[in-house]
Amino acid sequence: MNSRKIALVILILVLLAAFFLFDIGQYFNLDAIKSQQTSLDAQVAAQPWVAAGVFFVVYVLVTALSLPGAALMTLVGGALFGLAGGTALASVASTLGATLAMLLSRYLLRGWVQSRFRHRLGRIDEGVEREGPSYLFALRLVPVFPFFLINLAMGLTSLPARTFWWVSQLGMLPGTLVYVNAGRELGQLESLGGILSPGLIGAFVMLGLLPFLSRKTLEWVKARKVYSAWKKPRRFDRNLVVIGAGSGGLVSAYIAAAVKAKVTLIEKHKMGGDCLNTGCVPSKALIRSAKLAHDLKKAERLGFRAVAGEVDFAAVMERIQQVVAKIEPHDSVERYTKLGVEVIEGEARITSPWSVEVNGQRLTTRAIVIATGARPTVPDIPGIDRVAPLTSDTLWGLREQPKRLLVLGGGPIGCELAQAFQRLGSVVTLIQRNERLLPREDDEASAAVLAGLHADGVDVRLQHTATRFEVVDGQRRLVCNDLANHAEVGFDFDQVLVALGRTANVEGFGVQELGLEVRGNGTLACDDSLATRFPNVFVVGDVTGPFQFTHVSAHQAWYGAVNGLFGSIKRFKVDYRVIPRATFTDPEVADVGLNEREAKAQGVAYEVTRFAMDELDRAIADDNAQGYIKVLTVPGKDRILGVTIVGEHAGDLIIEYVSAIKHGLGLNKILGTIHIYPTLAEANKYAAGEWKRAHAPARLLSWVARFHRWRLG
Repeated sequence: MNSRKIALVILILVLLAAFFLFDIGQYFNLDAIKSQQTSLDAQVAAQPWVAAGVFFVVYVLVTALSLPGAALMTLVGGALFGLAGGTALASVASTLGATLAMLLSRYLLRGWVQSRFRHRLGRIDEGVEREGPSYLFALRLVPVFPFFLINLAMGLTSLPARTFWWVSQLGMLPGTLVYVNAGRELGQLESLGGILSPGLIGAFVMLGLLPFLSRKTLEWVKARKVYSAWKKPRRFDRNLVVIGAGSGGLVSAYIAAAVKAKVTLIEKHKMGGDCLNTGCVPSKALIRSAKLAHDLKKAERLGFRAVAGEVDFAAVMERIQQVVAKIEPHDSVERYTKLGVEVIEGEARITSPWSVEVNGQRLTTRAIVIATGARPTVPDIPGIDRVAPLTSDTLWGLREQPKRLLVLGGGPIGCELAQAFQRLGSVVTLIQRNERLLPREDDEASAAVLAGLHADGVDVRLQHTATRFEVVDGQRRLVCNDLANHAEVGFDFDQVLVALGRTANVEGFGVQELGLEVRGNGTLACDDSLATRFPNVFVVGDVTGPFQFTHVSAHQAWYGAVNGLFGSIKRFKVDYRVIPRATFTDPEVADVGLNEREAKAQGVAYEVTRFAMDELDRAIADDNAQGYIKVLTVPGKDRILGVTIVGEHAGDLIIEYVSAIKHGLGLNKILGTIHIYPTLAEANKYAAGEWKRAHAPARLLSWVARFHRWRLG
């Protein structure tokens, strides 16, 4: 910090110290003002310009230094200078003081904050650049947060000072008018009976209604602007139209039907979406067969001799389709029709914020939920069109097992499928451009999965980037750049599986025509209630993110449906505070909340408690004594910040911690809960016990030991 900043900080601290040291705050209360009202009125009458100037300067200082009393100053302005004069003085002074506070925050704090939180502040600046004026206007108009906090927070952003000035001037004007009017009525009080005057009652009613009226006014203005190019139908055929019958769409339609709304669900491909047909269900069925193939190799360790099995790959793939077929009725047209949902199979197109066309039919609706999901991302690597790449969508049509399978991508899908195919007999090479697998996971968990893949024989190549595909004399090859050794290497293969993430489906159904915003990552933008730029058009699931999990899609669906049906009365902000995830490799990985990597990146203080699965009786009995539970807690407390579990059934074991974090239960509560013996779930209790042991009250226990020795005589 340079000398100018130090001098400015000292000056501000001196002014603040003087305010509190000399108890200047005693003059900023209603009783003090009322006791001096006659004298103040006389001074205003005698020297109106001087009084106005003093009032203006004091108001600016109070606001610029973020001192308590700005609201009272506004009331005083009404009492002393009337509605017009008080509004003019308070409006300009409050805006000037707020701008000075913002500039002080920017000058003194932004550099320090940016040096520590550069990445996060950069994303905030992007949002401010895009929607800063409207966001600030909403905060000013609807006083959700104290005004001084808004001033300081905006100083940390890149919002121009002139924009801050005029938006604040406009946004604070309605509230200033209400407060000045209330002050004018207060100034007319001559006795306690005057408290019941209609004018004063009306002023305080306006104060109470201001946040609600301001919010509704702002919503009305924004809606009027965004809907201006569209003609709203006088009546509607439906309460809700849902586009896409994956997890998000199915749950949205189900909820709407449950509350007796007239809802239509449109699907152009298969009911159940990716999860049922090409994602969660078939992949877990494949993993089950692969696990049996792996377990057969351990048969001798479990007391069996001469146990062998030959993988019938075609039969494995047929079984997967049988599994899908058994689950299909849960997501079928027949089931949802019985639930009260109108299901239309066809390609939907949104033609206005209130209408959707499908199969030549025009449906009018009060609200729309877009749940069009995502598709596997296929990169533009030279030559990729020559090798017919497989994806998680097309993989399930295989009936001949690839002898040499190349997997591009070391995320959850790539790791799961690479291990499964290796266990079923393919020779698998996995190419990962990062330094480790599963980049979002804890370092230790990532290393455990890498060790598991190596143990199964998967050839994992980290820090390799694909540069081109080649076909020479019928032989397929991928050429990579080995970043660690700065060399070019080639890998021959029979089939290549691309597992490099998923791209949101945002084309072909009216997104561009409606002008819906597409984020930089390709997903549809929305607000905290999942509404797009149109307050009645919502997005849920993979098409919007931020988490592309089936269970998150179902979670979002409640908000999309409820806000779509009842949003004009009450809107709910989607809750992302506790989102668990799991990768179904062997060992399995599951986590919720923060892991160590994330805690360090965010500067969150934490303690680590660890329990090794090789100490658990049931894991030993099952011959699965590998893995661990790692719990992050607030230092010195049992409040859980996050949990990572590596081992058998980690995805099931994590649920107890999900519930604990969601409902504010600490490790002491888990320790005090009876767990059945012998189960894997006991590991959660033992992890809590490890924390308790580390935080045992040593001094108290020493006195207890003395007590017991004394009792011995």
